[in-house]
Parts: sequence; structure tokens; C-alpha cells
Amino acid sequence: MDVLWKCAQSTAEEVREALAERHPMKDSTARTVLKRLEEKGYVKHHVEGRTNVYRASEPPRSLAVRAVQQIIDRFCGGSVEQLLVGMVEDDVFDRAELQRLAQKIADKKKSRS
Repeated sequence: MDVLWKCAQSTAEEVREALAERHPMKDSTARTVLKRLEEKGYVKHHVEGRTNVYRASEPPRSLAVRAVQQIIDRFCGGSVEQLLVGMVEDDVFDRAELQRLAQKIADKKKSRS
């Protein structure tokens, strides 16, 4: 996904080449990964000649939100609180991050009032 966000659009070969140093793979593997990402709604493609050209369907933050929502639904029974409490208990957040999060929640409550 990072390759598609950075380049706006890429072919499977361009994605494979961009990842070659960190994750060497065959071209068919890159095409399979892109096809699966498209099936999940993360990627879209159009055809130029005989070549599929891929692009991210949404910006990173939007896809992150969707992925986290799927985690909440699958592993936390739909409870955001269960996810956040687990993250706090496992020290995923440091004190400063918790304070910023608490402030954002408070600000959101004020703006809804």
C-alpha cells in the first residue's frame, strides 16, 4: 500500500520492483497480492493497453480506520472500549498519548453539545 500511496498509481511490476529490496517476489506474486487487496476494497485498477494499473482506493488514514473497525468487530465483539482498555493494559500507549487521546475525546464531546 505504501508504494501505491507514494506513487499514486503503479503496475504490478512497478510495485514488485519498489518492494524488491525489502520483499523480493515474483511478478505473479505481486499481481496476486494486488488482486487480493482489490477484493478487500483497498485497491482499484484500470487497464492501459493490456496492463492493469493500480491505485489505492482511499488515503492511509481512512483505510486504517476501516481496518481497525474490522479488528474491533472480529476480536472485541464490536466494543471500542474493549480494544482501548486492552491497549492501555498492554502499555501500547504512553502517558502523553493517553493525555492527547483524552483531550481529543473531551474536545469532541464539547463540539457535540
